Amino acid sequence: MGLVVEHINKSFGTFQAVKDLSMEVKGGSIFGFLGANGAGKTTTMRMILDIFRPDSGHITWNGQEIRTIPRNKLGYLPEERGLYPKMTVDEQLLFLGQLNGLTKAEATAAINEWLERFQIVANRKKNISDLSKGNQQKVQFLATILHNPDILIMDEPFSGLDPVNANVLKEAFLEMRRRGKTIIFSTHQLDQAEELCEDIIIINKGQTVIQGSVRDVRRSQGRNIIRLKFDNDTEALWLNELADVRVMKRRQDYIELQIQSGFNPTIIIEKALQHNASISLFELTEPSLTDIFIEAVGTIAQPDEPSVVAAQ
Repeated sequence: MGLVVEHINKSFGTFQAVKDLSMEVKGGSIFGFLGANGAGKTTTMRMILDIFRPDSGHITWNGQEIRTIPRNKLGYLPEERGLYPKMTVDEQLLFLGQLNGLTKAEATAAINEWLERFQIVANRKKNISDLSKGNQQKVQFLATILHNPDILIMDEPFSGLDPVNANVLKEAFLEMRRRGKTIIFSTHQLDQAEELCEDIIIINKGQTVIQGSVRDVRRSQGRNIIRLKFDNDTEALWLNELADVRVMKRRQDYIELQIQSGFNPTIIIEKALQHNASISLFELTEPSLTDIFIEAVGTIAQPDEPSVVAAQ
Protein backbone atom coordinates (compact mmCIF):
# COMPACT_ATOMS: atom_id res chain seq x y z
CA MET A 1 0.00 0.00 0.00
CA GLY A 2 1.00 3.63 -0.12
CA LEU A 3 0.06 6.78 -1.98
CA VAL A 4 -1.81 6.40 -5.27
CA VAL A 5 -2.49 9.34 -7.58
CA GLU A 6 -4.88 8.49 -10.41
CA HIS A 7 -5.51 10.66 -13.47
CA ILE A 8 -5.60 14.01 -11.68
CA ASN A 9 -6.15 17.29 -13.51
CA LYS A 10 -5.95 20.85 -12.22
CA SER A 11 -6.55 24.14 -14.01
CA PHE A 12 -6.41 27.75 -12.89
CA GLY A 13 -8.54 29.72 -15.32
CA THR A 14 -7.29 28.86 -18.79
CA PHE A 15 -3.95 27.52 -17.52
CA GLN A 16 -3.84 23.75 -17.01
CA ALA A 17 -1.16 23.08 -14.41
CA VAL A 18 -1.57 19.30 -14.17
CA LYS A 19 -2.79 17.01 -16.97
CA ASP A 20 -3.94 13.43 -16.37
CA LEU A 21 -1.12 12.75 -13.90
CA SER A 22 -0.84 9.32 -12.26
CA MET A 23 1.82 7.93 -9.96
CA GLU A 24 2.24 5.40 -7.17
CA VAL A 25 4.51 5.85 -4.15
CA LYS A 26 5.26 2.76 -2.08
CA GLY A 27 4.75 3.10 1.66
CA GLY A 28 8.02 3.50 3.56
CA SER A 29 9.99 4.68 0.52
CA ILE A 30 11.72 7.84 -0.68
CA PHE A 31 10.24 9.16 -3.92
CA GLY A 32 11.72 11.86 -6.15
CA PHE A 33 9.33 14.30 -7.84
CA LEU A 34 11.31 15.99 -10.59
CA GLY A 35 10.62 18.63 -13.20
CA ALA A 36 11.61 22.09 -14.37
CA ASN A 37 10.20 25.24 -12.78
CA GLY A 38 6.51 25.51 -13.57
CA ALA A 39 6.16 21.82 -14.45
CA GLY A 40 3.34 21.24 -11.95
CA LYS A 41 5.23 19.76 -9.01
CA THR A 42 4.08 22.20 -6.33
CA THR A 43 0.48 22.11 -7.55
CA THR A 44 0.50 18.30 -7.38
CA MET A 45 2.00 18.36 -3.89
CA ARG A 46 -0.72 20.73 -2.74
CA MET A 47 -3.37 18.41 -4.14
CA ILE A 48 -1.83 15.51 -2.22
CA LEU A 49 -2.03 17.70 0.90
CA ASP A 50 -5.65 18.65 0.07
CA ILE A 51 -4.72 22.34 -0.09
CA PHE A 52 -6.00 22.24 -3.65
CA ARG A 53 -8.70 19.87 -4.86
CA PRO A 54 -8.14 18.22 -8.25
CA ASP A 55 -10.68 19.04 -10.95
CA SER A 56 -10.85 15.31 -11.65
CA GLY A 57 -9.09 12.14 -10.56
CA HIS A 58 -8.40 10.55 -7.19
CA ILE A 59 -5.66 10.56 -4.55
CA THR A 60 -5.62 7.81 -1.91
CA TRP A 61 -3.39 6.80 0.98
CA ASN A 62 -3.53 3.09 1.84
CA GLY A 63 -6.81 2.89 -0.05
CA GLN A 64 -8.42 5.83 1.76
CA GLU A 65 -9.26 9.16 0.11
CA ILE A 66 -6.50 11.60 1.03
CA ARG A 67 -8.97 14.29 2.08
CA THR A 68 -10.20 12.02 4.90
CA ILE A 69 -6.71 11.45 6.36
CA PRO A 70 -6.11 13.34 9.65
CA ARG A 71 -3.93 16.38 8.99
CA ASN A 72 -1.37 15.37 11.62
CA LYS A 73 -0.54 12.30 9.50
CA LEU A 74 0.98 14.67 6.94
CA GLY A 75 4.12 16.78 7.13
CA TYR A 76 4.75 19.58 4.61
CA LEU A 77 7.91 21.55 3.93
CA PRO A 78 6.95 24.29 1.43
CA GLU A 79 9.45 25.85 -0.94
CA GLU A 80 8.50 29.24 0.50
CA ARG A 81 9.91 28.84 4.01
CA GLY A 82 7.96 30.43 6.86
CA LEU A 83 9.00 30.72 10.51
CA TYR A 84 8.22 33.30 13.17
CA PRO A 85 11.44 35.36 13.30
CA LYS A 86 11.03 36.68 16.86
CA MET A 87 10.34 33.31 18.46
CA THR A 88 13.16 31.17 19.81
CA VAL A 89 13.87 27.77 18.31
CA ASP A 90 12.34 26.05 21.35
CA GLU A 91 9.25 28.26 21.29
CA GLN A 92 8.77 27.80 17.55
CA LEU A 93 9.03 24.02 17.63
CA LEU A 94 6.95 23.61 20.78
CA PHE A 95 4.19 25.78 19.30
CA LEU A 96 4.11 23.91 15.99
CA GLY A 97 4.39 20.51 17.66
CA GLN A 98 1.39 21.20 19.87
CA LEU A 99 -0.48 22.67 16.90
CA ASN A 100 -0.04 19.28 15.22
CA GLY A 101 -1.48 17.38 18.17
CA LEU A 102 1.50 16.66 20.44
CA THR A 103 1.32 17.18 24.18
CA LYS A 104 3.91 19.51 25.67
CA ALA A 105 5.84 16.53 27.04
CA GLU A 106 5.77 14.72 23.68
CA ALA A 107 6.84 17.84 21.80
CA THR A 108 9.67 18.54 24.26
CA ALA A 109 11.02 14.98 23.96
CA ALA A 110 10.93 15.15 20.16
CA ILE A 111 12.58 18.59 20.16
CA ASN A 112 15.41 17.35 22.37
CA GLU A 113 16.02 14.33 20.14
CA TRP A 114 16.11 16.22 16.86
CA LEU A 115 18.04 19.27 18.07
CA GLU A 116 20.75 16.88 19.23
CA ARG A 117 20.69 14.95 15.96
CA PHE A 118 20.90 18.17 13.93
CA GLN A 119 23.62 19.62 16.17
CA ILE A 120 21.77 22.85 16.96
CA VAL A 121 21.18 22.39 20.70
CA ALA A 122 23.32 25.47 21.39
CA ASN A 123 20.91 27.58 19.33
CA ARG A 124 17.68 26.53 21.00
CA LYS A 125 17.27 29.80 22.93
CA LYS A 126 18.11 32.01 19.95
CA ASN A 127 15.48 33.81 17.92
CA ILE A 128 14.93 32.41 14.44
CA SER A 129 16.08 35.74 12.96
CA ASP A 130 19.49 35.30 14.63
CA LEU A 131 20.19 31.93 13.01
CA SER A 132 22.14 31.31 9.84
CA LYS A 133 20.13 30.41 6.76
CA GLY A 134 21.25 26.79 7.04
CA ASN A 135 20.14 26.52 10.67
CA GLN A 136 16.83 28.19 9.86
CA GLN A 137 16.25 25.50 7.25
CA LYS A 138 17.08 22.82 9.81
CA VAL A 139 14.45 24.25 12.16
CA GLN A 140 11.93 24.37 9.31
CA PHE A 141 12.63 20.71 8.59
CA LEU A 142 12.26 19.78 12.25
CA ALA A 143 8.91 21.56 12.36
CA THR A 144 7.83 19.33 9.46
CA ILE A 145 8.76 16.01 11.10
CA LEU A 146 8.35 16.78 14.81
CA HIS A 147 4.82 15.36 15.09
CA ASN A 148 5.92 12.06 13.51
CA PRO A 149 3.75 12.17 10.34
CA ASP A 150 3.34 9.13 8.11
CA ILE A 151 3.76 11.07 4.85
CA LEU A 152 6.36 13.80 4.33
CA ILE A 153 5.94 16.15 1.37
CA MET A 154 9.01 18.33 0.84
CA ASP A 155 9.38 21.00 -1.83
CA GLU A 156 13.07 21.69 -2.60
CA PRO A 157 14.36 20.68 0.87
CA PHE A 158 18.02 20.92 -0.19
CA SER A 159 17.76 24.43 -1.63
CA GLY A 160 20.46 26.70 -0.22
CA LEU A 161 22.11 24.08 1.98
CA ASP A 162 25.88 23.73 2.04
CA PRO A 163 27.31 20.19 1.58
CA VAL A 164 27.62 19.58 5.34
CA ASN A 165 24.02 20.51 6.10
CA ALA A 166 22.79 18.70 2.98
CA ASN A 167 24.42 15.55 4.31
CA VAL A 168 22.73 16.02 7.70
CA LEU A 169 19.39 16.30 5.91
CA LYS A 170 20.07 13.19 3.83
CA GLU A 171 20.81 11.22 6.99
CA ALA A 172 17.50 12.45 8.44
CA PHE A 173 15.69 11.25 5.30
CA LEU A 174 17.20 7.81 5.70
CA GLU A 175 16.31 7.73 9.39
CA MET A 176 12.70 8.62 8.61
CA ARG A 177 12.57 5.86 6.02
CA ARG A 178 13.91 3.38 8.59
CA ARG A 179 11.00 4.45 10.78
CA GLY A 180 8.60 3.49 8.02
CA LYS A 181 7.78 7.00 6.80
CA THR A 182 6.96 7.81 3.19
CA ILE A 183 8.91 10.74 1.77
CA ILE A 184 8.10 12.62 -1.43
CA PHE A 185 10.45 15.46 -2.33
CA SER A 186 11.19 17.69 -5.26
CA THR A 187 14.68 18.88 -6.06
CA HIS A 188 16.75 20.42 -8.84
CA GLN A 189 19.83 18.73 -7.36
CA LEU A 190 19.37 15.47 -9.22
CA ASP A 191 22.39 13.83 -7.62
CA GLN A 192 20.45 13.97 -4.33
CA ALA A 193 17.50 12.19 -5.94
CA GLU A 194 19.79 9.61 -7.51
CA GLU A 195 21.41 8.91 -4.15
CA LEU A 196 18.27 8.78 -2.00
CA CYS A 197 15.31 7.67 -4.10
CA GLU A 198 14.05 4.24 -4.98
CA ASP A 199 11.55 5.59 -7.50
CA ILE A 200 11.13 8.87 -9.37
CA ILE A 201 8.81 10.67 -11.71
CA ILE A 202 9.83 13.40 -14.15
CA ILE A 203 7.02 15.69 -15.29
CA ASN A 204 6.93 18.43 -17.88
CA LYS A 205 4.07 20.87 -18.49
CA GLY A 206 1.95 18.98 -15.97
CA GLN A 207 2.35 15.59 -17.64
CA THR A 208 4.40 12.49 -16.93
CA VAL A 209 7.52 12.16 -19.06
CA ILE A 210 9.37 9.34 -17.27
CA GLN A 211 8.45 7.23 -14.26
CA GLY A 212 9.92 4.18 -12.51
CA SER A 213 12.73 3.01 -10.27
CA VAL A 214 15.98 4.95 -10.56
CA ARG A 215 17.73 1.79 -11.72
CA ASP A 216 15.14 0.96 -14.38
CA VAL A 217 14.94 4.55 -15.61
CA ARG A 218 18.69 4.70 -16.11
CA ARG A 219 18.80 1.31 -17.82
CA SER A 220 15.80 1.91 -20.06
CA GLN A 221 17.02 5.02 -21.83
CA GLY A 222 18.83 2.99 -24.44
CA ARG A 223 21.87 5.23 -24.60
CA ASN A 224 25.42 3.98 -24.67
CA ILE A 225 27.80 6.24 -22.79
CA ILE A 226 31.55 5.81 -22.74
CA ARG A 227 33.85 7.49 -20.26
CA LEU A 228 37.41 7.99 -21.48
CA LYS A 229 40.65 9.30 -20.08
CA PHE A 230 43.82 9.92 -22.07
CA ASP A 231 47.19 10.32 -20.39
CA ASN A 232 48.73 12.41 -23.15
CA ASP A 233 45.78 14.02 -24.98
CA THR A 234 43.32 15.59 -22.55
CA GLU A 235 41.31 17.39 -25.26
CA ALA A 236 41.18 14.59 -27.87
CA LEU A 237 39.61 16.92 -30.42
CA TRP A 238 39.81 14.15 -33.02
CA LEU A 239 36.76 12.58 -31.33
CA ASN A 240 34.66 15.22 -33.08
CA GLU A 241 35.53 13.61 -36.40
CA LEU A 242 33.80 10.33 -35.55
CA ALA A 243 30.34 9.74 -36.97
CA ASP A 244 27.74 8.42 -34.50
CA VAL A 245 29.74 9.79 -31.57
CA ARG A 246 28.79 12.88 -29.58
CA VAL A 247 31.02 14.45 -26.93
CA MET A 248 28.73 15.10 -23.96
CA LYS A 249 31.17 16.29 -21.31
CA ARG A 250 34.78 17.34 -21.11
CA ARG A 251 36.06 17.27 -17.56
CA GLN A 252 39.52 17.69 -16.09
CA ASP A 253 39.93 13.94 -15.56
CA TYR A 254 37.69 12.36 -18.21
CA ILE A 255 35.67 12.79 -21.40
CA GLU A 256 32.16 11.40 -21.72
CA LEU A 257 30.77 10.27 -25.07
CA GLN A 258 27.38 9.16 -26.29
CA ILE A 259 27.50 6.58 -29.07
CA GLN A 260 24.65 5.63 -31.37
CA SER A 261 23.14 2.16 -31.28
CA GLY A 262 25.15 -0.21 -33.45
CA PHE A 263 28.37 1.81 -33.24
CA ASN A 264 31.43 -0.36 -32.56
CA PRO A 265 33.37 1.17 -29.61
CA THR A 266 36.63 -0.40 -30.82
CA ILE A 267 36.66 2.26 -33.54
CA ILE A 268 37.44 4.80 -30.80
CA ILE A 269 40.41 2.72 -29.66
CA GLU A 270 41.68 2.40 -33.23
CA LYS A 271 41.34 6.15 -33.76
CA ALA A 272 43.18 6.83 -30.50
CA LEU A 273 46.09 4.65 -31.64
CA GLN A 274 46.25 6.56 -34.92
CA HIS A 275 46.63 9.79 -32.92
CA ASN A 276 49.14 8.25 -30.49
CA ALA A 277 46.71 8.85 -27.62
CA SER A 278 47.30 6.70 -24.55
CA ILE A 279 44.01 5.49 -23.02
CA SER A 280 44.04 5.02 -19.24
CA LEU A 281 40.27 4.73 -18.79
CA PHE A 282 37.66 3.21 -21.09
CA GLU A 283 34.34 2.22 -19.56
CA LEU A 284 30.71 1.89 -20.54
CA THR A 285 28.36 3.62 -18.13
CA GLU A 286 24.67 4.41 -17.73
CA PRO A 287 23.32 7.95 -18.07
CA SER A 288 22.90 9.92 -14.85
CA LEU A 289 19.54 11.33 -13.82
CA THR A 290 20.88 14.74 -14.81
CA ASP A 291 21.58 13.49 -18.35
CA ILE A 292 18.13 11.90 -18.56
CA PHE A 293 16.41 14.98 -17.16
CA ILE A 294 18.08 17.34 -19.63
CA GLU A 295 17.20 15.09 -22.56
CA ALA A 296 13.59 14.63 -21.38
CA VAL A 297 12.84 18.19 -20.29
CA GLY A 298 15.60 20.34 -21.75
CA THR A 299 15.68 24.00 -20.84
CA ILE A 300 12.09 24.81 -21.77
CA ALA A 301 10.97 28.08 -20.19
CA GLN A 302 7.67 27.49 -18.48
CA PRO A 303 5.24 29.76 -16.61
CA ASP A 304 5.36 29.75 -12.85
CA GLU A 305 2.73 27.71 -11.08
CA PRO A 306 -0.02 29.74 -9.42
CA SER A 307 0.53 30.51 -5.75
CA VAL A 308 -1.96 29.54 -3.06
CA VAL A 309 -3.04 33.16 -2.75
CA ALA A 310 -3.49 33.63 -6.47
CA ALA A 311 -5.42 30.38 -6.79
CA GLN A 312 -7.76 31.32 -4.00
